[in-house]
Amino acid sequence: MKKHIWILGIVLACSLSHATGGFSQTSTDEKYESKRPTVTDRHFTSEVVEKLIDQIKQNITDPKLRWMFENCYPNTLDTTVKFQTKNGRPDTFVITGDIHAMWLRDSSAQLWPYLQLMKDDKQLQALIAGLINRQAECILLDPYANAFNDGPIGSYWETDYTQPMKKELHERKWELDSLCYPIRIAYFYYLLTGDTSVFDSTWHNAMQLAVKTMKEQQRKNGNGPYSFARNCERPTDSQINGGFGAPVKPNGMIVSSFRPSDDATQYGFLIPSNMFAVVSLRQLAEIENKVYQHTEFAKECTDLADEIDRAIQKYAIVNHPVCGKIYAFEVDGFGNSLCMDDANVPSLLAAPYLGYCSQDDPLYQNTRKFIWSDNNPYFFSGKSGEGVGGPHVGLNYAWPMSIIIKGLTTDDTNELKDCLILLRNTDGDTGFMHESFNVNDDSDFTRSWFAWTNTLFGELIVKIHNNHPELLKTTFLKN
Repeated sequence: MKKHIWILGIVLACSLSHATGGFSQTSTDEKYESKRPTVTDRHFTSEVVEKLIDQIKQNITDPKLRWMFENCYPNTLDTTVKFQTKNGRPDTFVITGDIHAMWLRDSSAQLWPYLQLMKDDKQLQALIAGLINRQAECILLDPYANAFNDGPIGSYWETDYTQPMKKELHERKWELDSLCYPIRIAYFYYLLTGDTSVFDSTWHNAMQLAVKTMKEQQRKNGNGPYSFARNCERPTDSQINGGFGAPVKPNGMIVSSFRPSDDATQYGFLIPSNMFAVVSLRQLAEIENKVYQHTEFAKECTDLADEIDRAIQKYAIVNHPVCGKIYAFEVDGFGNSLCMDDANVPSLLAAPYLGYCSQDDPLYQNTRKFIWSDNNPYFFSGKSGEGVGGPHVGLNYAWPMSIIIKGLTTDDTNELKDCLILLRNTDGDTGFMHESFNVNDDSDFTRSWFAWTNTLFGELIVKIHNNHPELLKTTFLKN
């Protein structure tokens, strides 16, 4: 229960565009004209979101930081959501930005920062309920898929060697976190609203299938039905051994063929995703008990969570030769481990953010020091900035997401200030966050429209405004 209280505190404390059309002229400085679409071109408008933006802008002294917040925080609502009523129920499709498909992970994370505002905006609540409804339908279509189309339109990944590749799927990479994120957003939606209308038979059936899939990928009885391979030049876009990946020795954890970066895992037991599964399964058990009174299925969820957690504690803690005891990023159950972290969430850095542990936990703190150091092979530092990257975009590219998560998992004002400076000064003067930036030249970045990171940046600013408002009273200058 303590972890629930902790993560709920994050939500409550935390009380974004490159679209076609003209831009509104609402900037406080001529140099920093708003890059939001005009009101008529926005996909969704929430009065309470607009009020919060105006409130926080008034308390940000630095004109560039103020401009970035105004652009980024509403980016998901401004540019990526499609909201409608389907069969008498709200239905929401959320693209990730410059890729016109919906990831179960990204869509959940994109709407997450608006959850605490639902109580004052019923339409915003309906928007989030619509996503919960749509995600349940997606899971029932294929619990192994990570990304979906808005209808049976096919995709350029139809030639991937994985079955069944339905026309409704954009991509079929098995990523454990894709089943965790829908639970997370549904759980906190329920916690904050008390609304149980989203928990119909469709949602429950989707959850039963999700748990069945997780158990299949414990691989206690063979590899299970899923395999994936792609004819491509990037090794990280495919899995070895006929698409089943490297061998694993069953230990209670769940195999994830791919990371939340969409890169293939090296060793199947991806620790951050298994941490996330522990949290999500316990949340699901609570819903199944309180809403459905499905005590037997709730116990199945709790037992699975406990089994995974025991395995993490037994197999995922390694003795690093420099950093001492830390959590490994991946293990295989045979004794092999990979020590690194990836920028995408779930990550080891994000473990407290997702509710697995306290940010003050000594083992987490030791792991955190490892992550933000040159002992992590994917930590990069240069003349423009620093942060965690990953194989997805290659060497010397740091992801703003890692800097944001560092800020969301600390209350140290010096760390928070450093994160603000880094984020302010590595946007390539675009007013937006990006997938990654070159640590030696922030004008060299990937993905100009990445709504997840934009909205996450807004979440960090809201947190700082609520908890450490004095930090926003500073004017920062680029070195």
